[in-house]
Amino acid sequence: MQVTRQADYAVRAVLHLARIGGNKRAATSAVAQEQHIPPSFLAKIVAQLSVAGILHTSRGAHGGVTLARDANEISLLEVVEAIDGPIQLNECVQASGSCPFEENCPVQHVWCQAQEDLVLKLRSTNFAQLAS
Repeated sequence: MQVTRQADYAVRAVLHLARIGGNKRAATSAVAQEQHIPPSFLAKIVAQLSVAGILHTSRGAHGGVTLARDANEISLLEVVEAIDGPIQLNECVQASGSCPFEENCPVQHVWCQAQEDLVLKLRSTNFAQLAS
């Protein structure tokens, strides 16, 4: 499994906002430039994060983006899943009956445990921690 470039950019954008202060507004052009994110790509990411309730956006001369909540309330898991969808290391972890070897598979337990560990780590890591 690999986090997509889009999710990585989303993490960097949210981290940038957490570092400048969650209630401070930043121009998307400044975020794009400082985080080396193509501006058109960032616009799409910001829209997805806004729909997910992670960012607030505003237009106009004093427009830009801010965190929708405190940085300590936004988890790494939430940002990644807002962009990439639910984390799934292998199809058999989520969908019972998807594998013909499910009854006697020595690997399924490993996949399930690895996914559980990863999700727990991402869920317990928030942007206030990362920004400090």
